[in-house]
Amino acid sequence: MKLSIIIPTHNEEEYLPKLLESIKNQNFQDDYEVIVADASSTDRTREIAESYNSRVVEGGLPALGRNRGAEASSGEYLLFLDSDVILTEGYLESALEEFMENDLGIAITQMIPLSDSRIDKISHDFANFFMRSVESIKPHGAGCYGILTRRELHDAVGGFDEAIDFGEDTDYIEKIAKISSFKVLRRPKLLVSIRRLEKEGRKAIAFKYAKSTIYQFSGRKITAEELDYDFDYSNEKVLTERTTGKKRIIYSLCGEGMGHAIRSGVVIKHLSKKYDVVVFASDRAYQYISKKHDKVYEIGGFNTVYEDNKVSNSKTFVKGMKGLPSDLKNNLRLMNGVVKEFKPHVIVSDFEFYANLLSKIVKIPLISLDNISVLTQCELDVPKKYRSDRLKAEGVAYSFITLPKKYLITSFFRAPLKNPEKAVMFSPILREEILNLKPEMGKHILVYQTSTSNLKLLELLKRVGVTCIVYGFNEDKKDGNLQFKKFNEDEFYTDLASCRAILTNGGFTLITEALYLKKPVLSVPVKKQFEQILNALYIERLGYGEFHEELDRELLMNFLENLDKYRKELEESYKPAGNQEILEELERTIEKYALDFD
Repeated sequence: MKLSIIIPTHNEEEYLPKLLESIKNQNFQDDYEVIVADASSTDRTREIAESYNSRVVEGGLPALGRNRGAEASSGEYLLFLDSDVILTEGYLESALEEFMENDLGIAITQMIPLSDSRIDKISHDFANFFMRSVESIKPHGAGCYGILTRRELHDAVGGFDEAIDFGEDTDYIEKIAKISSFKVLRRPKLLVSIRRLEKEGRKAIAFKYAKSTIYQFSGRKITAEELDYDFDYSNEKVLTERTTGKKRIIYSLCGEGMGHAIRSGVVIKHLSKKYDVVVFASDRAYQYISKKHDKVYEIGGFNTVYEDNKVSNSKTFVKGMKGLPSDLKNNLRLMNGVVKEFKPHVIVSDFEFYANLLSKIVKIPLISLDNISVLTQCELDVPKKYRSDRLKAEGVAYSFITLPKKYLITSFFRAPLKNPEKAVMFSPILREEILNLKPEMGKHILVYQTSTSNLKLLELLKRVGVTCIVYGFNEDKKDGNLQFKKFNEDEFYTDLASCRAILTNGGFTLITEALYLKKPVLSVPVKKQFEQILNALYIERLGYGEFHEELDRELLMNFLENLDKYRKELEESYKPAGNQEILEELERTIEKYALDFD
């Protein structure tokens, strides 16, 4: 037998057929065999392998699986492949030809990502370049993307070291390279899956591989545990989730701004006490939630473009449409893969677009929990001048959340519900740090801006001379009466609790936190941002502050002169019910609508 192809697997029914089909389609004239070393798969992996006339043996973690495959093989040459790669045309013939031409003892293959992303292509090109550059200095592994060697050399070094749980491929290459020769093959290429990039995030994976490379080049070992690297070769994690008796929830949240993330942090923490929760989030929401919860996946999301303190609808649309094809493909592939493994009973969405699509595709009940659905589920009294902005906002809201089992709406104001059987309104959800604050009366105004484009406001505040602490411009500096601060939670809590009043756009979370602490609000919404306009309208109607489309010195001074009046109204009429009410209703809704398939 000329060649033995050895593939370690565990629950690879989605990827293995593509690899086996690519092997079958090779124009390879010599005899070869395919051995699948399977680690107790619970899906159709073994059945698929056998349908392609592959020999199936018992496997385990990668090193063990490769060794057992090698023991069962009879080929003169051994080719170790991961199960989520695909051979390019002529791969086997080209690889062996170059291997023998150079009289090599061991070699690896360059890779092409199965991705349309420019970043993925650049990063893999760099990885290929790096591997070629150091091949004569430091023989190095690349995730077992096609390790080709000779049987006698495999036996001479005792195979892969099964005591190593990370970097066993590099260790194996180094051992064989010491007694023979090593090269990165130039001609053959492997198509490689980016599923780990999608699952853990590109930044996280880049950090792990960079750290492992530094260790390996310095002659040190690093473990999978130290890298928080999961091979998915054990059923332990999945079985724990599926045998605890807990219902499983996918919770997906919008990454625009920080409001959704702050609210969702409270909800996810509560749900995790009773349920198994997997989270999807984008942008700043991912960064925030991933520090507070273990099982968080990063997805792409939509973001608003601001210019001169105004929403640019055209640029927002163009940006959204430009990113939609790749986000749609990558997000749904990732989310659907998690669904297959996790088997959720229900999906909870805090205004997240792709969770809405996912629920329809996989037919899993959707529950909506957000503040935005007030736009579609309530009878709102809004001046006609905002009709165009309102219609656009409602259109977005309807597209992001479509036909959920129930709407749980958080709001600081009350409005008649269109369908009380379908939607329920609750007081805003507040993070524990806000609930524990003791408000004081300081001298400063807390200024918070959604975008960094409102420079006219800063000039006005400098002319007025009132002491202001300013957030939203991502810088630490003092400019006269203005103290700029980068966002820091602890400092922000202190500044919020001790301010005289809030000057902000119209973001829901900061407004509700300010109202809870009895801080009057001056709202100057971002133009054409209807959700902010709506919040500002109700702030003024309720007597909790003022709404202005444009701000000048006279309006600002008038607001400051009336702070006592607004505080009195807040003390007398704003009585939020707390978090427990909506969290209990969420649990009841989950229990009512969750799928029953365990």
